[in-house]
Amino acid sequence: MKTSQQTNELTRRSFLKTSGAAVAALSVADFSYAAAKTETLAVAGGAKAVTFPAKQFAALTRWPRYGDAEKQALCALLDNNKFYDELPAFEKEWKAYTQSSFVKAHVNGTSALTSMYFALDLPPGSEIMVPSYTFFATCLAMRFFGCVPIFIDIDPKTACFDLEDAKRKLTPRTKAVVAMHSWGLPCEMDRIADWAKEKGLILLEDAAHAHGASMQGKKMGTWGAMGIYSFQASKVMPTVEGGMGMYQTREYFERAAAFGHYEDPVKFDKASPVRAYEGTGFGQKYRMHPFAAAVARQQLKRLDDINALVEKNVKAMNQHLVQLEGVTEPRLRADQKRVCYSGNLLFVDFKKAGLSRPALIKALQGEGVAAKFWDYPEQHKLKIYSEAKWWHHPPQVPASMPGNEYVNANHIFVPAIYGEAPELIDQYVQAFQKVWAHRAALAKL
Repeated sequence: MKTSQQTNELTRRSFLKTSGAAVAALSVADFSYAAAKTETLAVAGGAKAVTFPAKQFAALTRWPRYGDAEKQALCALLDNNKFYDELPAFEKEWKAYTQSSFVKAHVNGTSALTSMYFALDLPPGSEIMVPSYTFFATCLAMRFFGCVPIFIDIDPKTACFDLEDAKRKLTPRTKAVVAMHSWGLPCEMDRIADWAKEKGLILLEDAAHAHGASMQGKKMGTWGAMGIYSFQASKVMPTVEGGMGMYQTREYFERAAAFGHYEDPVKFDKASPVRAYEGTGFGQKYRMHPFAAAVARQQLKRLDDINALVEKNVKAMNQHLVQLEGVTEPRLRADQKRVCYSGNLLFVDFKKAGLSRPALIKALQGEGVAAKFWDYPEQHKLKIYSEAKWWHHPPQVPASMPGNEYVNANHIFVPAIYGEAPELIDQYVQAFQKVWAHRAALAKL
């Protein structure tokens, strides 16, 4: 016969089974954090907090994710031999999804950037503001057209373009500004757009990380005169390789298309400035592979659903993690909609947390958390920018960029979760709480 105490005792497992999801979510921290103080860290010989089956974990976090739809689309393409029909079909669907004026598929994001800079048609020596915290193509592709990158810092609370730093670095030679949406986090495009308009600058976007992200209902890549996406295998919408250019005027579209698509000028009006270059374009071939277009069409159909599920899981986890000393999420405005590229990005003020990043990563991994950090290469520190022989107009290399340095030194990633996984999220929360409960001891490591 059960005693009254046994009858009334509510274990954590039975609580989660019998309570509403909202109540359960609010109670995870209460149940586990107190217990965590009495548990031994796994790195000190204790049991791991994360016991979720490895095979299921791999299935939930695997990226990219392809299935029957992609396989069937590729097989159908091989069977019908209508390879190049996929390209205009994908362009039409992407144009509708993003509400762009003009779009052009490219072989990758780098070729989309190169075509964008060609389309600008700026005089040699023109300066283009770019973040140093980005992939090299954002900065280097302009080199072929005599333009000069002006390196802009990032906001340490968002990892995105720091408008105040841009204001300090504006010169009479500055002609354009590139907003790069790091890790799927939208830049503050209204503020950047207003400033660019005020100063007579051409606004451009690198949205290689931000498929589906938006601000005030406008997709990233549509705020500027031109924007680009990458569909490389790690991206939010992966086709293994691929890129897209987005253009708000016909002139920009036709110049960008003609640069790497020799077959396009003949399609343009006879009055087009680039119509005369039919059959040659401008010497490049940047056509997206039809297989990539076929995969892209299937990926696009479920892009929003995947993004929504990932964001739901991020919120379920982070509502607890941000309660820990020193842990914050990237700042997001109410009118911004983020996506998650490369995982769940967290900022950790290690001074407030009272431990080092190596100690934290070691302890979390010991508990079974697939935690990592990846310091984004700061472009201004790389060799090619400091050697004048590669430049008609060499860039000025800043001595330091505090925002870049802070974000690189004070972040961690945990995996994005692409399925319903409340047990895994619960165990990750417990692991973090356990580590934080023992961080005084970890500080000595």
